[in-house]
Amino acid sequence: MLRSIKSTEGESFPHNPAARGYCVVYRENQVNHCPGCGRTHWYVGRVSAECGFCATALPLAEATSRGIGTHSRGQRPILLNDAA
Repeated sequence: MLRSIKSTEGESFPHNPAARGYCVVYRENQVNHCPGCGRTHWYVGRVSAECGFCATALPLAEATSRGIGTHSRGQRPILLNDAA
């Protein structure tokens, strides 16, 4: 098992996202055909979209810009010590 994960000389890291190739994602404001059944009805959430017919789930292309920890309120949070 370790041999399949560990890279050897001359090989790139096997889990490099840039070298993975094409990744199917759901893109907003475009017609998205399901890779499982070919239909276009989707239930869209915050980080993924699910096909309404076969339940194939795809990540949202814009999810990295909206993910947890990327939201900035632009103001300092109120601490209990400051309020008193």
